[in-house]
Amino acid sequence: MLKIENLRKSYGTFQLDCSMEVLQGRVTGLVGQNGAGKSTTFKAVLGLIVPDGGEIEILGKDSRQISARERQQLGVVLSNAGFSGYLTIGDIVPVIDSLYPQFDKAFFLEQVKRFGLPTNQKIKEFSTGMKAKLKVLVAISHRARLLILDEPTAGLDVVARDELLELLREFMDQDENRGILVSSHISSDLETLCDDIYMIHDGKIILHEDTDVLLDNYGVLKMDERQYAEIEKRYILRRRKESFGYSCLTNQKRFYSENYPKLAILKGSIDEVIMMMIRGEAL
Repeated sequence: MLKIENLRKSYGTFQLDCSMEVLQGRVTGLVGQNGAGKSTTFKAVLGLIVPDGGEIEILGKDSRQISARERQQLGVVLSNAGFSGYLTIGDIVPVIDSLYPQFDKAFFLEQVKRFGLPTNQKIKEFSTGMKAKLKVLVAISHRARLLILDEPTAGLDVVARDELLELLREFMDQDENRGILVSSHISSDLETLCDDIYMIHDGKIILHEDTDVLLDNYGVLKMDERQYAEIEKRYILRRRKESFGYSCLTNQKRFYSENYPKLAILKGSIDEVIMMMIRGEAL
């Protein structure tokens, strides 16, 4: 549904050079620190910036050749964009209706009621959670095939995040031909929503893995100097020197648990893997 090959963009000392793919029927996450290149990638995909090089394919077509009508199959949420605060939901419904021939007004208003969003209150008076829900509802209400969501849950409390994630799961369950690319700083959101995850650092993809594989097979080994000297190192991806010895990232957690039963092994959450991939060193 979305294929990026050697996408390049330079801003001063920052250089983006990444490749990734979002497959039909899957939710793909993009994670990384602030300034890692997530938003630059999203803007390039949406044509908001001109890349220095590389190829972007959207829904089977070169992004430079996709028509305005075909772009209506994209649902977009950007972290730093939204509606004028002086409008109400009642004001924006006819605007969306005129922009998107496939806009499902009945579905949109049903979801607005479901989430308790006031139709006659100015958007500037909405809470952060209400604004976030509104942006996602607009993105999914015109029968989009591909959602591109930049930090859709940023600033939300636990309940509001769970409601938004449930809405995205329902969106995918309704049609197996859909796909989602989503970025988030909240790893727990991605662990429960995404089928696969890309990690980006300093403009480059440093890891791509299915979420189930990452959570099941990855782990952080904790060991002292003696244990580190004796341990089999071929399945260690990164190591980090600690006061007690070493922390080591592996993608073969079971191998170490079976062969080194006295070794302390922590489950590899997305946060742990990101930290070790960024702050650890390769052997």
